[in-house]
Amino acid sequence: MDHSSHHATWRTAAQATLHCLTGCAIGEVLGMVIGTAAGLSSVATVVLAVALAFVFGYALTMRGVLRAGVDFRTALKVALAADTVSIAVMEILDNAVMLTVPGAMDAGLTSWLFWSALAGSLLVAFVLTTPVNKWLISRGKGHAVTHQYHHGH
Repeated sequence: MDHSSHHATWRTAAQATLHCLTGCAIGEVLGMVIGTAAGLSSVATVVLAVALAFVFGYALTMRGVLRAGVDFRTALKVALAADTVSIAVMEILDNAVMLTVPGAMDAGLTSWLFWSALAGSLLVAFVLTTPVNKWLISRGKGHAVTHQYHHGH
């Protein structure tokens, strides 16, 4: 079977994961910061963080696709196809880490425990989502759908 049109190297998968992680991390950190600062419950904080991670993850992909000159609706479809699985896997992993590190959710924004748990959770998400993205790209799915809109990528 020749999948040369969707060549999925570890480097390509890592770049796709890092791209996705950037949007996820922005949303995740914002959600955790807002939820913690507002004194929301752990569940409400996680829900907010996940929602913002999807918003920022999709927005970053859409920004690149819109630059290629497509309309908003097409860009949204491409972002949904490219990032939904990756963001979902990432969010499950990093929130699971945040919820399982004792005291991390209640540590507060000035605590090293909060920030180190959050950094660790994003690292775990990156390491475990990269193989998922490699598999998706090799099948022409996931981040592979954005490649027709990127030049010199």
